Amino acid sequence: MPVFLHPLEPAPEDRVGPPEWRQHTRDTVTAAQQLTERCGANALSVWQPRESISDPNIDRNRCRKTYMLPWRFRAEMLKDGGTVEQPPPGDGVTLWKEKLKPPAWLATIPLPLNREARAMQSNEYIQNYGRGVRLLAARLRQAEQEINEQLRAVFRQRETTDRRLSEIRKGLLINEQSRKIRLFRPASEKVPDKADTLLLWEKEELQGLKRKLEKDMEASEILLKALSKCRDDLTFCCEERLQVVDLMNHCLDAALVEAGRQSWINISRVHTPKVQGTASPPVNPVGVNPPGASCPSVGTLFPHLPETQSPRNWTDLHPSSSNVVSGLSSSGRQHGKERLNMMAGLTRGTIHRCQKFKEEILITKGLNKGPVCQKHLETREKLERPMVRVFQRHVGTQLPEANHLSMGTEKLTRHAIKMDKDLEKLIATRKHLNTCLRDKKIGHQVDYDVLRLRLRESHPHMNYEQVQRMGHY
Repeated sequence: MPVFLHPLEPAPEDRVGPPEWRQHTRDTVTAAQQLTERCGANALSVWQPRESISDPNIDRNRCRKTYMLPWRFRAEMLKDGGTVEQPPPGDGVTLWKEKLKPPAWLATIPLPLNREARAMQSNEYIQNYGRGVRLLAARLRQAEQEINEQLRAVFRQRETTDRRLSEIRKGLLINEQSRKIRLFRPASEKVPDKADTLLLWEKEELQGLKRKLEKDMEASEILLKALSKCRDDLTFCCEERLQVVDLMNHCLDAALVEAGRQSWINISRVHTPKVQGTASPPVNPVGVNPPGASCPSVGTLFPHLPETQSPRNWTDLHPSSSNVVSGLSSSGRQHGKERLNMMAGLTRGTIHRCQKFKEEILITKGLNKGPVCQKHLETREKLERPMVRVFQRHVGTQLPEANHLSMGTEKLTRHAIKMDKDLEKLIATRKHLNTCLRDKKIGHQVDYDVLRLRLRESHPHMNYEQVQRMGHY
């Protein structure tokens, strides 16, 4: 059965009351609508996409279409000439049925699992740091082995040089003994000959080789000291680096093989960044039904006034009374009441959603702060868990986990305070709307009683004395 609904804006002949009265109702509804939209937008602003497009000069639908255009699947050509639709690259949730892939949204406040997420993030950072330190220790150990090989080679060369130097010293001694023994020859045999020349030449050559080998021995000694100091430094650095890999049961050679770099020159290694997960879609705090969809249901809540026909002779005798009756029974009075009732309903829905959101913020705040008693903390939640203690053996390895948790708690507290203020404004607005709606109902009931009184007392069977007696009651 069709139901007649009042128009949103009554005709000029149906409007009742002064313009200031109607303007006050419109201003009240507009202020409540703006407050509801603002509070809903504040609750929705907690979830923000990575890239948002909002231009007040462009239509909202066109802006939405432009924003959703990169989400759609793209057609790609195959080798056989066919086409296939593929989702766009990047992070996000792929909607295969709608052929859309919206990007991942980010939360501006900590989520309920923020404490576990921060602990996992710290553990992942510690593991990456440990892997990097283990690879660096492997490179240092390999460099130490290279230095040891160099030391052994220098030691072998030094031993060879020492043997040659001992042989040269022995040759010098033999040369000196040979020259001394030749002095015991008779006087007639002491004439210088070729043998004396050769002995002098041998002595000079042996002395030159001795000086050269002694210089080589000094240089090798300096090189040995430098290599030994370098090896000690490498050993110290390697032991210092290995202090944070006690919890890793992986040999250093396997780390080098997995790294794919056998050379120990390039020690730095860039880790692969972790891909962030997708976030849940935000809840619409204003509701699923727009204000226009609520008008039919609101219109059916208030039935029309029963139509009362005046006596034909009364309207003929008093035409001004007919105008008063039509003014009292006009449908324009229902318009302001319907708008107030609709706005009160929307405000009530926004209040319920904001209260639910506030409760979730308080629950998240409690989860972010953790248990009250320290003995209820699990090992993975403690800031001094074994992995962190081993990690903090190095200098300057303070984790930002505690700061992030305290900052998250402060941010949740600020949002809760802001939500309390919005709730106070919404509740005050709702009370004001209910007061205005109650006044409208009382005024409508008074007009309806006046209408009934006029129709009853203006009947031809009612005389002046009866009307006067009823007026005294």
